Amino acid sequence: MANPNIDLNEWFEKAQEQFRGLNPNEPGQWPLLPKIVAFIAAAGLVVFFGWYLLLSSQADELQAERDKEVQLKNDYRGKVVQAVNLGELRKQLIQVGEYVKQLEKQLPGKAEMAALLSDINQAGLGRGLDFDLFRPGQVDVKEYYAELPIAIRVTGRYHDIGAFTGDIANLSRIVTLHNLNIASASGKDNTGALYMEATARTYRYLDPTEIEAARAEKNKSKKAGGK
Repeated sequence: MANPNIDLNEWFEKAQEQFRGLNPNEPGQWPLLPKIVAFIAAAGLVVFFGWYLLLSSQADELQAERDKEVQLKNDYRGKVVQAVNLGELRKQLIQVGEYVKQLEKQLPGKAEMAALLSDINQAGLGRGLDFDLFRPGQVDVKEYYAELPIAIRVTGRYHDIGAFTGDIANLSRIVTLHNLNIASASGKDNTGALYMEATARTYRYLDPTEIEAARAEKNKSKKAGGK
């Protein structure tokens, strides 16, 4: 059986003929081929704009959820590591708490400051030093502790002054010496006398009432600075 011969030029000519003279106001009167092409084009536009308006926003949401998944996985891995080391972390927390308690024991309370000042004075007298000046200054209240500077000036022999500074360092309470100035003492009968000027700083912990007052004052300063 012989295949029918198809004249492609004639077919294209007939197809082009259907697109000639089309009235855009009456698409219902168009031939079959222009109707099919117009339907395919309209369907393509609907699909394109539907994807652009609807699916593109969903694609952004999907990408955001994928990014969140990566973050959640990283958080999960971090928490797994913490869970594995939880026992060790608890031991470290206990050790830190004990260390803080030891430091707190080295800080006197408000009622113990007078005894601490007496200890500093006795440390100098015990080394045979003469106090030319022993003047506590203004208390500087921090967030969790208070600092008291004491201006001192003692006169004595070099080794006695050195021993006095060692005694200060070995006190059960924390006392630090700042701005040391040592020079020859003029007007003294004994040869080799020196004087030492320094600022001794002692520290004490705040009771709960003082801590709340310090925080309130800090917040008040912040608000005033913000205005």
